[in-house]
Amino acid sequence: MGESNESVSVNMEKICLGGKEHNVQTGHGSVSVIIYGDQDKPALITYPDLALNHMSCFQGLFFWPEAASMLLHNFCIYHICPPGHELGAAPICPDDPVHSVDDLVDQILEVLNYFGLGSVMCMGVTAGAYILTLFAMKYRERVLGLILVSPLCKAPSWSEWFYNKVHSLDPFGYSYIHMFICFYYVTKIPYILQVMANLLYFYGMCGLVNEFLLQRYFSKEVRGTAEVPESDIVQACRRLLDERQSTNVLRYLQAINGRQDITDGLKKLKCRTLIFVGDNSPFHSEALHMISKLDKRYSALVEVQACGSMVTEEQPHAMLIPMEYFLMGYGMYRPCQFTDSPRSPLSPSCISPELLSPESMGLKLKPIKTRVSLSM
Repeated sequence: MGESNESVSVNMEKICLGGKEHNVQTGHGSVSVIIYGDQDKPALITYPDLALNHMSCFQGLFFWPEAASMLLHNFCIYHICPPGHELGAAPICPDDPVHSVDDLVDQILEVLNYFGLGSVMCMGVTAGAYILTLFAMKYRERVLGLILVSPLCKAPSWSEWFYNKVHSLDPFGYSYIHMFICFYYVTKIPYILQVMANLLYFYGMCGLVNEFLLQRYFSKEVRGTAEVPESDIVQACRRLLDERQSTNVLRYLQAINGRQDITDGLKKLKCRTLIFVGDNSPFHSEALHMISKLDKRYSALVEVQACGSMVTEEQPHAMLIPMEYFLMGYGMYRPCQFTDSPRSPLSPSCISPELLSPESMGLKLKPIKTRVSLSM
């Protein structure tokens, strides 16, 4: 991709407000899809992490001018929301069945068919990365590439299962004392998890669940301390979390908490995969496990230092150069400035064999350490 000294001009208001929302009826209920860009261009679909949507999970990346110009120049963006996670969503009817991860995957297929999309590029964060990886395994011919941020691939650990189970029993909050007691016993007696969760539920916990979620998403550097205020991105995410319907978040949590280990299927993935993970992410070790199981000819890992799970929000600038080289393998490039452009090539026939190696993406065979100053 050619570099340019010219500044990149992007209309941020257009990016933020110009998307068109579609409600797609599927066999597993209605799905909100926000579309940005020219639908004649190749499709990039996104799927967010737990309790998030396209505004709270991807706006940092799409507000970074150079990343926005590159992605919108080459793609039409389809932001797929987990059921009930769209802006202004009403509570899901309690009588509606709870979806499994396979149900969510099948919803994505129906969305692609609804819009007449063939093979697509996929970008997902943590729980969303798991959903899109499972989609790539189940519908291999529909995925050209995966861009995964702090992905999951294993079944929930005891600690994660307990953490999620407590939230599912009372999505509104927790008691610090009860959490301390329960985590102590979790380390001693795994089978007491359900008992501890029930105790927490019946004690009526206080309402600070957002703190758990923010720790899931962000590094301690941006979450702040008693002396240092939390950053703007954390404050913005906190406000967006306040708008979520707890019953809707619960359903997504239940789906992802029931996921299976997909490690054995990773080696069969032949689409090119680029993984980002913050080295302060709770899922850092899982990302390392996942990259070790993927075919090294088609995959690469970028570790972003001083960053949590949601690299798209905390350090989106660290994603730009690796994505540039990754997309070069599909005949794409970053324009000198953001303008309307002809349809960009995105098909297997456009991929030169020599561009399928990690070196072609500008990535070494060993993981990259990308240190980015928080002052940038």
